[in-house]
Amino acid sequence: MAQKADHIRWHEGNVDRPRREALLAQQGVVLWFTGLSGSGKSTIAFAVEHALTERGRLAYVLDGDNIRHGLNNNLGFSATDRTENIRRIGEVSRLFADAGLITLSSFVSPYRSDRDKVRTLLDEGDFVEIFVNTPLALCEQRDPKGLYKKARSGEIPNFTGISDPYEPPTTPELEIHTAELTVEAAASLVLDLLEQRGKIATA
Repeated sequence: MAQKADHIRWHEGNVDRPRREALLAQQGVVLWFTGLSGSGKSTIAFAVEHALTERGRLAYVLDGDNIRHGLNNNLGFSATDRTENIRRIGEVSRLFADAGLITLSSFVSPYRSDRDKVRTLLDEGDFVEIFVNTPLALCEQRDPKGLYKKARSGEIPNFTGISDPYEPPTTPELEIHTAELTVEAAASLVLDLLEQRGKIATA
């Protein structure tokens, strides 16, 4: 997106990222959970957040629905609005990672190009794409918010997986098959990945 404001410059502070990370005893990172509605993205993300907090680590979930109650409440679900939604969250996630937080961003984010753009915002290794791979039939069966039923009846247009496409990741850092795993087991995979990458100490 083109910069509209003139006469602005980046103002460096006196506290750098390594110092913030040292205070928290962890490394900032963005865990980007992507998948269909009802796949279990947010459920897993909140489980990981809870587990990290129990270990004394600082984590925060950015959830798609929650964000649309405030920061992105002026956006709909057209392709253009979806792209802007992810752009904004990408920038927020980047700031959180710079603050040293373990950021769990849970968004359908159906377009591969939008997710790739977020990756380019972050340093190498700071963007971890997690594909919550759940069959559409299972997502429809779960339908925790009744959205698929409304989408099938035509009440909700531009619904990913029904009337709009979903482009799955080609090379995610982690792929979770929720049809085969419990929430606890899925969360453990994420925690193991964080340990392997040195973002948190081994429990």
